[in-house]
Amino acid sequence: MTTEPLARRPIKARSAPWAIHIAAALARAGVSPNAISYLSILAGAIAGAAFLATRFVASPLLLALLFLLAIAGIQARLLCNLFDGMVAIEGGKKSKSGDIFNDLPDRIADPLIIIPIGYALPGLPYAADIAWAAALLAILTAYVRVLGKAAGTPHFYLGPMAKQHRMALLTLAAALAIPAAFVHWHAYVLYAALLLILLGCLPTLARRVARILRTLESA
Repeated sequence: MTTEPLARRPIKARSAPWAIHIAAALARAGVSPNAISYLSILAGAIAGAAFLATRFVASPLLLALLFLLAIAGIQARLLCNLFDGMVAIEGGKKSKSGDIFNDLPDRIADPLIIIPIGYALPGLPYAADIAWAAALLAILTAYVRVLGKAAGTPHFYLGPMAKQHRMALLTLAAALAIPAAFVHWHAYVLYAALLLILLGCLPTLARRVARILRTLESA
């Protein structure tokens, strides 16, 4: 065990009573924070599989169920991201490898969710390419943040398309795709979400790099 604090993304839900109770229960049950981090990858895979499966479904009702499953997977991923840190810090179960498990599973979960959306939209131009580019930029935003930390800056979780913003956007897109499926517009909703992630990651990268460079140069 080490007393050095984990780098933690600011999350308002961390102070919510329900989150505190659940995290405490997980800690008492002996669940390790690293195991919770692993589960975030599974949750991301479920969300991505649900998005991909919409390519092969025509029934609006089945599409709605798949979009609900995608939403559940995304939210489960975010809950894992919340509880792994809470169990580690508040539950006193932080390990020496905790920082790795705190970050690496997210870099796997992001493309598992984003890339399948592109393959679910075969009728739209360059959908798969846009999805790959969006996933790459999502990973790059995190790489820049970690690179800054390695160079001596704090972790800068700047947006407009940080992880929580990407997941909120995809959750909203999946929710809007449910009624859109009944008029066969759901593909356009998902396509727009991919484009927003792609375009939103560019200023996110620029802001993070600029903040890191200013911080290093002023030290």
